[in-house]
Amino acid sequence: MIIYKIDYIQKGKIKSVYLKASSTMDALKSFKKRYSGIIKEIQEIEKPSLLEQFQKKIFEKRVNLDELIAILDQIYVMLDAGISIDMALSQTIIGIKNKHLKKIFEDIYHKINSGQSLYESFKIHEHELGIIVTAMVSLGEQSGDLAQAFNNLIQILNEINENRKRFKKATRYPMFIIFAMIIAFIIVILFVIPPFKSIYAQLGTNLPLPTRFLLWIEGAIEHYGLMILGIAVLIFGIINYFYKTNEKVKLLIDRYMLKIYILGKVIKLAMLGRFVFVFNSLINSGISIVSAIDIALSIVENEYLKKRLILIKDEIVKGGKVSQGFENTNLFEPMIIQMVNAGEESGNLTKMFSKISDYYLREYRYIVDNISVLIEPILIAAIAGFVFTLALGIFLPMWNLTEAFK
Repeated sequence: MIIYKIDYIQKGKIKSVYLKASSTMDALKSFKKRYSGIIKEIQEIEKPSLLEQFQKKIFEKRVNLDELIAILDQIYVMLDAGISIDMALSQTIIGIKNKHLKKIFEDIYHKINSGQSLYESFKIHEHELGIIVTAMVSLGEQSGDLAQAFNNLIQILNEINENRKRFKKATRYPMFIIFAMIIAFIIVILFVIPPFKSIYAQLGTNLPLPTRFLLWIEGAIEHYGLMILGIAVLIFGIINYFYKTNEKVKLLIDRYMLKIYILGKVIKLAMLGRFVFVFNSLINSGISIVSAIDIALSIVENEYLKKRLILIKDEIVKGGKVSQGFENTNLFEPMIIQMVNAGEESGNLTKMFSKISDYYLREYRYIVDNISVLIEPILIAAIAGFVFTLALGIFLPMWNLTEAFK
């Protein structure tokens, strides 16, 4: 029996499966019986051992996007100057400082020199580099214009990276405030409350509700702190495991994430804007609409949105209109659907998608740049509640100390 590795597309996501069969035809028949999806590639291969699979899960990781863009930019400049791809790679590798990235591009360089195509060499590292990189490399190889393909790839990655950085920068201040509040609360509970606890116990006075609440928290942390922490870590680990392995759990969590105040809107704008931008960039580069949708879907990280966006592809495959597919998702405003329809009717769809992409980019940047302002009332209310609870819990009994001494 021969082991075959089959790469297939299911619900916009590229997956792999290993099957034992006596021939390629038998492997395809076995796949169709057990799985659903569009077969992308089938190859005869030795299945990695469990240890190798574990090591791959633990040690393989997505590369730093800033460093990857810098490397691709160097390759583009040399390709644009007329230097061959193998020479461009060899010169670029010399200046790469990141060991993980250097190993990846050295492997790509050696595979090219051994006779493999550029696409095949990049495809092996698709997990780390991303599907957009391999798709654009494939397009450049097929069209014969690698320099332009790398230039388009850099623009796409730069846009995605810029939006991620903007979101991180906008959430830094609120996260710092929340973290500071948690630290302050823990310090008060562990170091301020205990001395008062012994005084109140000696006096035998009736304690008000806020004080009893703080003492209850202090006792819980003192006696069951490690257990609470362990249970919290366990619950988080279980949720994280099912989120990554169970499609229904991921779909449920991602759907409710979209309902969270501010965060849900940011996620929706980011994912839809990213999808439209990448989709438009790919069809402008010459990739077919269906393939462009598959690739654009691969960078949509919210499973619920991805499930809805697949309806666009389904409509196109059936021979329907792109605008109808957008309407079927129930994710886009009527204005966006009208713009897609207008572009479709006029035969200038890519220009209209550029305007839609700019619209989502403006909306995303506006809400991200104003996150601090939008979340400020919640932070103020939380700080006020925190201070009010501590003040009542600590000072109310002190006001009754005179009566207790009498």
